[in-house]
Amino acid sequence: MSDQTAIPAFDALGLDTVVLKAIGEMGYTTPSSIQEAIIPLMMGGRDVIGQAQTGTGKTAAFALPLISRFGNTQAQAVQVLVLAPTRELALQVTESFENYGKHASNLRVISLCGGMDYRPQNKALRDGVQIVVGTPGRVVDHLKRGTLRLDTLQCLVLDEADEMLRMGFIDDVEWVMEQTPKACQVALLSATMPPPIRKLAQRFLKDPQEITVATKTATVALIKQRYLFINQRDKLDALVRVLETETFEGVILFARTKESTVELAEFLRNAGFRATALNGDMAQAQREQVVEQIKNGRIDILVATDVVARGLDVPRISMVLNYDIPFDGETYVHRIGRTGRAGREGDAILFVTPREKRMLMSIERLTRQKVTEMTLPNAAAINAARQRKFIARLTDAMNAGQKDGKAEKFRELMELCHKETGAEMVDIAAALARISQGDAPLFADDKPAPVIRLKRPERDSQPRGRGGESRGRDARAGGREDRAPRAPRAPTTPDAGMVRYRIEVGRTHGVKPANIVGAIANEAKLTSGNIGRIDIFPEHSTVDLPESMPSSALTHLKKVWVAGQQMNIRQEGQAAARAPKARRANG
Repeated sequence: MSDQTAIPAFDALGLDTVVLKAIGEMGYTTPSSIQEAIIPLMMGGRDVIGQAQTGTGKTAAFALPLISRFGNTQAQAVQVLVLAPTRELALQVTESFENYGKHASNLRVISLCGGMDYRPQNKALRDGVQIVVGTPGRVVDHLKRGTLRLDTLQCLVLDEADEMLRMGFIDDVEWVMEQTPKACQVALLSATMPPPIRKLAQRFLKDPQEITVATKTATVALIKQRYLFINQRDKLDALVRVLETETFEGVILFARTKESTVELAEFLRNAGFRATALNGDMAQAQREQVVEQIKNGRIDILVATDVVARGLDVPRISMVLNYDIPFDGETYVHRIGRTGRAGREGDAILFVTPREKRMLMSIERLTRQKVTEMTLPNAAAINAARQRKFIARLTDAMNAGQKDGKAEKFRELMELCHKETGAEMVDIAAALARISQGDAPLFADDKPAPVIRLKRPERDSQPRGRGGESRGRDARAGGREDRAPRAPRAPTTPDAGMVRYRIEVGRTHGVKPANIVGAIANEAKLTSGNIGRIDIFPEHSTVDLPESMPSSALTHLKKVWVAGQQMNIRQEGQAAARAPKARRANG
């Protein structure tokens, strides 16, 4: 709303005084649009469908009214159940309930998440809790064990329902909903509303009030979005240059695979940055420790995959770096939503390689915002940043020395050095600076990585293929077999960041480039823009795929059938496995 006076303060929404006291201490003054719309409905017990992007304050929209209603009850049984798609989000929601309800003397909250010890969960459930927050799998497990009962449940919240659908939890969610009392209030919150989620709402919600807040641009409006167009081989150099010249408190750096998070974190530590990895291979306790480190400033850069970063809300995160471009625009929106949350400003930078330019345009269409191109920081910019940081370190050291008196002995030592050598103080200081810097050069050479320009492809009713054949070649050739044989094509090499694979299906099997693109895109969850050059030969074909392709996806693609042949994909040049028999026409 443009007229801020028209937005009621939290105390006009009917919230309990213990909640108002807590959020007042946290600095909350004005509710967001989703909070203003949903809180009164939740207070009144109405079923709600809330559609809003990540970072708009959905957690407070349901947590504040539920604490107001059940935070001071004497009930020992479960009153509220919140389902969340990931452990990180569930723990974040639990923490929010605890913070908002810290003045509610009877409030007890428990997290039921996978990867956590059952014993404290069982004990808390036996002792009695009002609010349970959990992931679908662990909640189902407790219900089947009988350690969790929903007989007294007053409200069920589905947080980020579309993500639970995407992660394959929809059957568990539906089963849990079947165990709830018929009179139970249901709040369904989601960034998008795909048909399966709409169908779920129609089945289980009773005359729900639908609230849709803003458009997809609402989440990213306060986020400064930029992209750097760079070759794959130059990304590491570009990453260091960006981190050296940008101003930030904390950063989440998104990588596509768990292996990449570890490699990038190690690379950044060797480059002098305080960085660590966060991925699904880490134990839950270790992941919680890493999140706490980024919160308290012990590390500055969190290198993470999409799944584990889901639900993170760390005020220090002022920048999101998309080192690997996401496979879809929705993931991009969720990524950059880790900064610029709840009205805060943020910064997002996307690394785009030549093969990924179509995905950039897809992101711009989804967010309805232009992503601005940035130039690769050159040596002058890097050296200016290093100079500022060096002077800041000196200034901090001088100020600290004046306060604690520890610099006095060093002053006496410098005066003695000046007296004995006759050197100027500035020369002595320069020598000390050189000792402090060591062998590492303070200033960078002006050898920036090559910058390539983005040429946006023109729309074409007949899109060309990515290899020796265009996708419309058969139509142009007219299917004629009597053409003179073509001269052999000159061998090509994959673009930077791509790997060439061989698949055991070719022209004699009737395969077309579109068949290969469709099979790989659907089975490996890639967009067509991530699939590179395709060459079709008589008995086999080759296709260029991103070097960051997970091994699990490649293993799955081996068994995929195209044009009656199993792909049996392998990196070009590797020994072939036993060729599978062709699939019979009758299946």
